[in-house]
Amino acid sequence: MKTCNEVMTKHPTCCLPSDSVSKVANLMKVEDVGSIPVIESESSKKLIGIVTDRDLALQILPDERNSHAMSVVDVMTHEVITCRESDDIQKAVDLMANHQLRRIPIVDRDHRIIGIISQADIATRVNKTEETAEMVKEISQPTS
Repeated sequence: MKTCNEVMTKHPTCCLPSDSVSKVANLMKVEDVGSIPVIESESSKKLIGIVTDRDLALQILPDERNSHAMSVVDVMTHEVITCRESDDIQKAVDLMANHQLRRIPIVDRDHRIIGIISQADIATRVNKTEETAEMVKEISQPTS
């Protein structure tokens, strides 16, 4: 079985909690990603949250809030489910399915971001068709 290190996208684009929501939305567009890890500082790379396209859609659009005036800290998810690079990929798949996550950050022992795994990474880099299909099914289930 592969490890998270073998499947993850290394050095993901990150943002700071003080960045504007507008800046992060543009980063998502330019990088063609659905989430941006939030780090404490450029020097520490310590993961403190994540902001997703869903966060933006649910917290900005319904109230027609000004994305230029809002900071990432106002919309990000603070408690992030993570894996370590040495973890078996099955752990990441299970966490993604159990928590209905489409992506999972990979951190080192000091909680610094070193990579991220998306559904697409698993689908294209892991030869486990049935497990991938089950993960997508679990993630896509409506929440109660």
